Amino acid sequence: MGSERDLDHGLRQGRERATIVLEDGATFHGWTFAGAGEVAGEVVFTTSMVGYQETLTDPSYRGQILLFTYPLIGNYGIIPGDDESLGIQAAAVLVREYTPHHSNWASERSLASLLEENNTLGVEGLDTRALTRHLRDRGSMRGVISTVETDPETLKRKATAHPSMVGLDLASTSSQLTEPTLLPAFGDEICRVAALDYGVKSSIYRELRSRGASVLAMPGSTRAEEILAQSPDGLFLSNGPGDPAALEEAVGTLRGVLGEVPTFGICLGHQLLGLALGCETYKMPFGHHGANHPVRNIETGRIEITSQNHGFAVKEEHLPEGVQMTHRNLYDGTVEGLYSEKDRAWSVQYHPESSPGPRDSGYLFDEFVDAVSNKAAV
Repeated sequence: MGSERDLDHGLRQGRERATIVLEDGATFHGWTFAGAGEVAGEVVFTTSMVGYQETLTDPSYRGQILLFTYPLIGNYGIIPGDDESLGIQAAAVLVREYTPHHSNWASERSLASLLEENNTLGVEGLDTRALTRHLRDRGSMRGVISTVETDPETLKRKATAHPSMVGLDLASTSSQLTEPTLLPAFGDEICRVAALDYGVKSSIYRELRSRGASVLAMPGSTRAEEILAQSPDGLFLSNGPGDPAALEEAVGTLRGVLGEVPTFGICLGHQLLGLALGCETYKMPFGHHGANHPVRNIETGRIEITSQNHGFAVKEEHLPEGVQMTHRNLYDGTVEGLYSEKDRAWSVQYHPESSPGPRDSGYLFDEFVDAVSNKAAV
């Protein structure tokens, strides 16, 4: 699939031809704008129109081939300070058209240079609408991108041999922490929060610290007794990649701290909290990836436009007694928030730090900091 005219144009520009094959045999063609070689991963699409830098550096995308539905990517370059981690996390990038001439006054380099620095393959010129519709109809699936192999059957076998995301533990190796690290509040400290890092976005800690919370960042493998020994005012559970059901030790840790301190989770942290509370999780057909997902706050009736990135969700039909659903996705009705009064624990599936946006959900950080600093009842 894809335009042969586009391919010819790409070859005339001296770029390498790239072949993309999914595990069901669907084949697409493009050409590289960064990197070369061969890479495999789960292919997912994001509907975000901006924020490619934050998206590609989000640890929750680790191991995934990221397809952008917005057709022009790269036009505002790379802006210092907007990274969500120390490097590119996505396995590869697929776009309709890469724009090498960036125009933003704050940008200092191109997207292609960042991908090259991180040895990440970037491919443009394929029919991204056709690929997105294919994934939308059949679900996210494994795929291979190659500049060295062109035979679709060979690449299909490689795609099917790649590990499935179901049962895959990526979070335990996503944290860059080796020991607890204190990140002081911006200004006066009003509370101290222990944060378990399963692959956290740096903007989440900025949101907490800007509200007067000092953050004791801890590896996701930290044990319950080690967390409680720090006597935190609250516990935060971060986002991260992979299947939450594969993190049995992390779930056991949370069961050891539930009820001891107020606990708030985001994304993977939401799923892990759900498992610790007795819920079940499942793999979604193609997940939620983008910055335009409407979510209803069930208590207030307010609709929030949210930023999301996840491929797993909590099953609504298996919520145990005492666990309430607080938010619902208005696209597909899935669970977007949980609350347990007994355990003083709550969570949301989406990203209230909203980097790069929208910012409808920042109140969740206000509520958490107020709760753990004894300014509000949980």
